[in-house]
Amino acid sequence: MAEWARGHWMIENSVHWVRDVTFAEDAHHLRTGHAPAVLAGLRDIVRGALHKAGWANIAAGRRAHLDPTAVLTLHGIP
Repeated sequence: MAEWARGHWMIENSVHWVRDVTFAEDAHHLRTGHAPAVLAGLRDIVRGALHKAGWANIAAGRRAHLDPTAVLTLHGIP
């Protein structure tokens, strides 16, 4: 039971918290059609790309990639 609880909180801390706090997902008012699911998917792509690039702190990674050139470099596009 304790292992299950630790696993649950690991997901909560690594994914949901980042989406709720760093990306302010709960504050968005877009609720029509497929837009919420599409935006959630895009946020997951950004989170995954930053994590794969070695950023442990996703918020710091977002701040470091505000420049469009830095975003292209993150994805290996010169």
